[in-house]
Amino acid sequence: MINRYTRAAYDFTRHQATQSAAWAVFARDTISGFMTTARHALTLLGIVAIVVLGTMFVKPETADRLKKLSPFGASTQDSVNATNAQVETERTMPAAAPVTPLAAGTVRIPDLSHAVKAQDSSSKQQEWVTEWLAKRYRVAADATNMFVSAAYLTAKEVKIDPLLILSVMAIESGFNPFAESPVGAQGLMQVMSKIHHDKFAELGGIKAALNPVANIRVGSLILKDYVERGGSVEAGLKMYVGAGALETDSGYGAKVLAEYRRLKEVATGKKVPVITPTVTASAAPAASSAVKPASAEAKPQASSLSEDVSSMKENRPLAQNEEPTISSL
Repeated sequence: MINRYTRAAYDFTRHQATQSAAWAVFARDTISGFMTTARHALTLLGIVAIVVLGTMFVKPETADRLKKLSPFGASTQDSVNATNAQVETERTMPAAAPVTPLAAGTVRIPDLSHAVKAQDSSSKQQEWVTEWLAKRYRVAADATNMFVSAAYLTAKEVKIDPLLILSVMAIESGFNPFAESPVGAQGLMQVMSKIHHDKFAELGGIKAALNPVANIRVGSLILKDYVERGGSVEAGLKMYVGAGALETDSGYGAKVLAEYRRLKEVATGKKVPVITPTVTASAAPAASSAVKPASAEAKPQASSLSEDVSSMKENRPLAQNEEPTISSL
């Protein structure tokens, strides 16, 4: 009888030990499997992220599509567009007419139809230009939108075609706001800040040369002054690049005007290829109307695209070593 109890106790103890060992093995295998699965999932996620980033780098339009799918990106873009639209509306609003007394009970309703039409047309044009430039130069859409908006606002103040400003920016820096040449030309429009320090004084000093808005404003003033002094856009561009005293500008003017022509087509809604074949530089048609008179729209002409203009920048001091007189501005 005692042996029977002893055997039963022994069997129970051994069964309990075996069951505990089985549970331990099960728990260990489960945790190990989970860790292996998590490690593989993270590895796969990293590979997918690398592929997505590579795709966005090669095709910037993919990033724009992802932003449109994201509710956060859509709200941000809407706020940016709303801000730009508000600024444009304020800029394009006609000057207030003198207030004349009205009879009691009479309500005057201003005619804003022309301002609304002009604002809608300008916004659509800027949208086309921004999208095309962002794809062509592989610049983030938000940054490109800021550069284009600044160019259009500056152009209205300076009375020069915004597309000419954008064309110079494209050839000079490829829309890199931090570009700097060996001779000290800086920013989007490669302005010689040390020469034109007085123009940066009211904008925060020469350190503002790398501020996109300040650089665009000063560069536009210099460009307009050279165009007026040269008598044509071609002559102004030749002076701007530093070839004013030379026989040729090595095709710089043709490149700027070629980009100018493409932007004019983009601004009218035409489908212009983002990548264009290299064309032999040739003289462009007269485009002196790129500088706007106070009461007329500019009707610019253009000719070929941006290649490397680093060799022309070696002559930059010849372009901007004179203090241009901008009294007319």
